[in-house]
Amino acid sequence: MANLKDIRDRIKSIKSIQQVTKAMKMVAAAKLRRAQMNMEQARPYSSRLHEMLNSLLPDIDRGMLPELQVREVKRKLFVVITSDRGMAGAFNSNILRKAHQEIDDFGKEKVDIICIGKKSRDYFKARNYNIVSTHIDFWNSLNFQDAMSFGTEIVEKFTSGDVDEVRVVYNEFKSMGSQTLKDVVFLPLVVESTEEIKSVDRLYEPSKEVIIHNVIPRHLNIQMWQYLLESNASEHAARMVAMENATENAGDMIKDLGLEYNKARQSAITTEIIEIVSGANALAG
Repeated sequence: MANLKDIRDRIKSIKSIQQVTKAMKMVAAAKLRRAQMNMEQARPYSSRLHEMLNSLLPDIDRGMLPELQVREVKRKLFVVITSDRGMAGAFNSNILRKAHQEIDDFGKEKVDIICIGKKSRDYFKARNYNIVSTHIDFWNSLNFQDAMSFGTEIVEKFTSGDVDEVRVVYNEFKSMGSQTLKDVVFLPLVVESTEEIKSVDRLYEPSKEVIIHNVIPRHLNIQMWQYLLESNASEHAARMVAMENATENAGDMIKDLGLEYNKARQSAITTEIIEIVSGANALAG
């Protein structure tokens, strides 16, 4: 059994850690409220634009824009969105495991990777994967310009013919305690509905070409913006839950150590009493 000093030191250390995890939970909760509000405000516009484009794609000549060209997939680009920091439970590990599996299934040598977040950069760099670009240290000041910058870089790699398909792996926010892992095709733009598409006689104003040339770049930027917002909210939610669990676990450990301390102290007192009684009996004899 550990001595009393060791147990007291352990209790003191765990209490210090508990204070840190509690503070991190409160910070994550404050950031989550703001991130969730931004995400929910962007969702209706992003969803409606996506639905509109999805309904227009069957009626579009894919020769209008290079973003619409469907080619034989010989090389892929994976955009892996993680956080810069850890302490968020399985938030990063789930994304990295999924991306790693998909990349290896297609062929490591035939994949380029854009890492958004330090965790994805460190993970794939340590394993010598082909990282073509890295974006870090922007989450605290996340804005739409970041999404436009990332989107422009990704589209350029596709339209130049460097890659034939672009996939994005990220976490979609569902609730405080739940995030959904997503692996979506960003480019080329394809019809996602599996239902039979009815022929619709549409009237385009000013013209089909003008509309498509304006809508598609905006759609791509908005989709990238939505991916970043979803990932940011998911990160804070996962960290808040992880820190709450850590705080509760620290409390349980303190209780257990308190019981162990009391038992050790009681044992020490009993031993001292026995020694005193034994000494008294020896003197009396």
